[in-house]
Amino acid sequence: TVRVYWEDTDAGGVVFYANYLKFFERGRTEWLRALGLGQQALREATGAIFIVSETALRYLAPARLDDLLSVTVQPVETGRASMTLQQQAWRHNAGDAAPVLLCEGRIRIGCVDAQSFRPRRFPEPVTQALQR
Repeated sequence: TVRVYWEDTDAGGVVFYANYLKFFERGRTEWLRALGLGQQALREATGAIFIVSETALRYLAPARLDDLLSVTVQPVETGRASMTLQQQAWRHNAGDAAPVLLCEGRIRIGCVDAQSFRPRRFPEPVTQALQR
């Protein structure tokens, strides 16, 4: 869940388009946390970190100040060292008859060594969590 603040909006009073990437990043971080994968702990234990290698977003409706959003994360393709996720941002305001889809995107994530930034396989805890 994400609340829209002043800092998220542009001169037109709507969420600045690039901020959806931040919302999606927070969604992925919380998704991993819910799977039992804290990113700092994973880095310390395995030396692995995740990087974004590709994004494609589609904007459908504006979000505005004080809107309450939810961000979803759905893996659509998983390899040995990368995965592609489908993400969506939905508005859940009391005045809406139903949740409104605002933005959706495909985000490709790579796993790399934290020191060298060279690609590496997902650590076993990640592989196990994704299989559950």
